[in-house]
Amino acid sequence: MTESELIQRLKAGDHDVARSLYDMHVDRVFRLCYRFAGEYDLAQDFTQETFVRAFGKIGTFRGESAFGTWVCAIATTVSLNELRRIKRFRSREAPLDDQLRGGSTPRGIEPDLRDDLHRAIEGLPEGYRTVFLLHDLESYTHEEIGHILGIKAGTSKSQLFRARNRLREKLAKHAGEWAS
Repeated sequence: MTESELIQRLKAGDHDVARSLYDMHVDRVFRLCYRFAGEYDLAQDFTQETFVRAFGKIGTFRGESAFGTWVCAIATTVSLNELRRIKRFRSREAPLDDQLRGGSTPRGIEPDLRDDLHRAIEGLPEGYRTVFLLHDLESYTHEEIGHILGIKAGTSKSQLFRARNRLREKLAKHAGEWAS
């Protein structure tokens, strides 16, 4: 059964096909949510919420874009809204000692660089960060990003350009580490 047939059956009330649509798109949605959240558990929550909303709003899907693009637009909205909510909540908490935080260093990247990169990405304005994550990490085209975020492709391009420049500035001290 094709994706469009699955969508039509789901719109007609056949909720048994939802699992097939979920299976087709869950990996990409999870990766996107993980890029925003940076934490596995949060990404799982965001992914679940994305599909709950998508299937609840399936009647509004008009097919003007690919279903995957539509569901990733929902994932982006869910992720950004939830991160704002979590940020407000965490700002009221007392910070934990570094020793209590745990976590491990990914192989192949120095801890200082990883931390600076994470801070630099987090420090980008929301629009720049969103376009950077969608384009450079999730490989969406500027046209797809424009559709997801409701902006023009040219705006996406300029935000990506500015995001990269800011990241270059913030990470300049590490430039010598990359020279061979």
